[in-house]
Amino acid sequence: MDIGSVPWLGPLLLVSLWASSAPASLLRRLGEHILRFQESSALGLGLGPDSVTLPKEGWLEQPLDPFNASDRRSFLQRYWVNDQHWTSQDGPVFLHLGGEGSLGPGSVMRGHPANLAPIWGALVISLEHRFYGLSIPAEGLDMAQLRFLSSRHALADAASARLTLSRLFNVSSTSPWICFGGSYAGSLAAWARLKFPHLFFASIASSAPVRATLDFSKYNDVVSRSLMNTAIGGSLECRAAASAAFAEVERRLRASRGARAALSVELGACGSLERAEDQAELLGALQALVGGAVQYDGQAGAPLSVRQLCRFLLGDRGNCRGNGSGPAPYRGLRRAVQVVTHGLGQRCLSISRAETVAQLRVTELQVSSVGDRQWLYQTCTEFGYCE
Repeated sequence: MDIGSVPWLGPLLLVSLWASSAPASLLRRLGEHILRFQESSALGLGLGPDSVTLPKEGWLEQPLDPFNASDRRSFLQRYWVNDQHWTSQDGPVFLHLGGEGSLGPGSVMRGHPANLAPIWGALVISLEHRFYGLSIPAEGLDMAQLRFLSSRHALADAASARLTLSRLFNVSSTSPWICFGGSYAGSLAAWARLKFPHLFFASIASSAPVRATLDFSKYNDVVSRSLMNTAIGGSLECRAAASAAFAEVERRLRASRGARAALSVELGACGSLERAEDQAELLGALQALVGGAVQYDGQAGAPLSVRQLCRFLLGDRGNCRGNGSGPAPYRGLRRAVQVVTHGLGQRCLSISRAETVAQLRVTELQVSSVGDRQWLYQTCTEFGYCE
């Protein structure tokens, strides 16, 4: 959503910048949902008689503090290997760098590196980022540990993994290593090539925000343009309808207690909208819903596409269930919320700032965690990606 075109949205979102996990959390859960769907599809490829070989899982022992030789502590970092297209030990190696989430076997079976591997006879390896997925030090996620979480540490891990995996798989010294990554991991891929040109021949950095920016409005600019892109079902009318839907939400938030109570019910919120911080969480979640439709448009497992969203917003009444009131764009936004929450298996839309903060304070290892605490720490200490 283009904040410049919706002047009321900016001030309300500023309320939540100190803990901007609501939009990030929904986007990350969308990403995790889509990843799990694609992982299950990828694993399904290995079930038939003519199936491809499933990737191998491995673990590297990495120094917890690679910048302090006297610190002997270490952690186990997970990686995945797909060697079915590797025709010779002189062939290239495609290293898929993980970002702020877990990596599974699908990371070397689907996506850009895996698609290019048959053409180039490449070995495909993915490396899970430290402190995400299962590559979390045993001591957990307290602040004393999180000081070892940064892009500098991740780049050191990539360099160490490059050397160790070369020996482990007997890769030729003439084989080119190419780093792949998207978003934050795309930045890592670009920086790895710049920092270690003797180790990495090239990098492919997709949608990589390589420059830290506090006012990260460019993401919203891309979302806004995408809502107008006719090739994926967008239009000028769709963008205007999205602005109108948010304006209606804002109007109801500023109205009476009864209007806010009705809004909470109609949008399927998990609780009351009386607190300003919870109102900001709601707006952030709705913003992420629209951003997620753009970010994951066309991907297998995505619950909402740009075409669907625009159809809802522009008044496809056949898809607006219930007795809802209000203008068509608002009803369409309600329907979009229903589709996404149902797709994620959630009974309602989380809007509680208190619950968000409580979740962020959990330091114990959780296999099901999507890494919100770790990513918020990196955002605050390194990047500042505030929208």
